[in-house]
Amino acid sequence: MPKRSASPPPQARNGADKRARFDPTALGLPAEFVLTDYTRLKGCSCKLPQPKLLALLQAVSTVPGQKDVGMDCSIVPLHHKNEQHEDLFLVSTTDYFFPSVEDPFLQGQIGCANVLSDLYSVGIPECDTLLMLLAASTDMDEREREVTSREMMRGFAERAKLAGTHVTGGQTVMNPWPLIGGVAMRVVSAAEMVPPAGLVREGDVLVLTKPLGCQLAVNLQQWLHRPSPIFEEQVQPHITREEIEKLYHDAADCMRRLNRTGAQLMLEMKAHGATDVTGFGILGHASNFAAAQSADAQTPRELTFVLERLPMFKTAVKASKLMNDKYKLLSGYSAETSGGLLVALESEAVAVAFCKRIEEIDGCKAWIVGHVRQRKEKEPYAQLVEKYAVVEV
Repeated sequence: MPKRSASPPPQARNGADKRARFDPTALGLPAEFVLTDYTRLKGCSCKLPQPKLLALLQAVSTVPGQKDVGMDCSIVPLHHKNEQHEDLFLVSTTDYFFPSVEDPFLQGQIGCANVLSDLYSVGIPECDTLLMLLAASTDMDEREREVTSREMMRGFAERAKLAGTHVTGGQTVMNPWPLIGGVAMRVVSAAEMVPPAGLVREGDVLVLTKPLGCQLAVNLQQWLHRPSPIFEEQVQPHITREEIEKLYHDAADCMRRLNRTGAQLMLEMKAHGATDVTGFGILGHASNFAAAQSADAQTPRELTFVLERLPMFKTAVKASKLMNDKYKLLSGYSAETSGGLLVALESEAVAVAFCKRIEEIDGCKAWIVGHVRQRKEKEPYAQLVEKYAVVEV
């Protein structure tokens, strides 16, 4: 059984400290260098759309959350037991994407935080080992390619160290668009994780550990450098450059922040399950999470996750309204990169305590966003109430 590493002090747990602003010239790059210029898809928005992915999975006779395929992680029983004679499981996950931010070091941090989040979503705050996946861009000149690849690797390794683990291998390739991500693995007993299916029940309260709106934040920042018609016509006259830059930097700090404290609290407070909110938006991931409960063969539960209030970056809300919700933030389907954990807890009292502990340890808020009830016939697995509350952050 791998040796368990000690938890870092609270102030170092999630990397919520403020970072230095990106200066490309300090790295010997052109002053106008922007990493997102080398990709047309950004962050977790590059994922295959949820309906198409589900159709492909069904074509090979599988459904996320069932025993043959994980929801956020692969959970595989091992033919070994620990010193307490408990069965052991290998929990592993893979995630990677194209750049969403200007700074390659920051992009590496976000890539690492994102892949670790899948372990955190099953209540596992420690990682035995990480593999790094990286693509160096053939569209860059040799100097730019060397610098950006090195900086993404440095950022990834920095977050791994903060998480109490380290990178032991991986793969690097050449590709027109740069790419960063990895594989995270942990061996645990059943008591050391929170399964994503089978425990959630009617009456549970839902908590979200990060605000929404990161996709709009990175889009707006990129449009400052490379304006688009929708930006110039609908957004720029009403939102200042300072507002956009503040939104971008707040979102960047949010995306690189680890969900590790949430994972630890899931175990301590006996959470009934969780998922992390990424490319399918909060409603898409909530739907998968709820559907996974009914896919459990031993204790099937037909449940609906009802979302009643959502925390969102206030400038992202303003921009979304100006663009008639083009990126689906207000409808619950906007992609998030390295988003928060959506956690099911047994009562409002426990949920309030969970949010309080997150703020005490990480210095960042978490929010009660909804509840779980019995699913009616033909009802969706997750829904936003008609007049849900927007909590502007």
